[in-house]
Amino acid sequence: MLLKMRGPLTALEIAHELKITKEGIRLQLLKLSEEELVTTGHHSRGVGRPQKTFSLTAKGNARFPDTHAELTLKLINILSAMGGNAMQEVISVYEETGKQKYHEEMDGIDQLEQKIEKLVEIRTREGYMAEYARNQDGYLLIENHCPICAAASICQGFCSSELNTFRSVLGQAVTVTRVTHIISGDRRCAYQITCN
Repeated sequence: MLLKMRGPLTALEIAHELKITKEGIRLQLLKLSEEELVTTGHHSRGVGRPQKTFSLTAKGNARFPDTHAELTLKLINILSAMGGNAMQEVISVYEETGKQKYHEEMDGIDQLEQKIEKLVEIRTREGYMAEYARNQDGYLLIENHCPICAAASICQGFCSSELNTFRSVLGQAVTVTRVTHIISGDRRCAYQITCN
């Protein structure tokens, strides 16, 4: 969970976070490495030798739920085979129901940061492991997991739909831009939220 939420970390960083010894965490990481759930890398963090870091492999990421992936992929393939606008119609309904649901929970909120907090709460409840942080340009909405990744990988209309939903519920006074994307090979999806 720690590697999923924070990305590559050193054994010492993990040990401090979990409040166990460095030797104890090394044994755990060795076990996870043997199971092909984590991999090692080297990252330069300032002056000195690059540090050995640990991150999740694809197999490790697969331990986090991808909501009904197999069924969803079959349905997408069926819709694609039907031709016409069937797939686009499904995505449009997905977007509209998402907007309606989010608006029901968020429309009474006036302050932008409170809206973002509520959006994070909703997205976390849906399995996205969401969080946000302030930055020099406004706010960064981060989703550390994508429970619909299999579907989004073959039909990125779902990703566009979610971005449109964020823009709708956060309002016209802000610009929402995706800055990292799991589908593009990034560790997580992140969205820059900037006041106009």
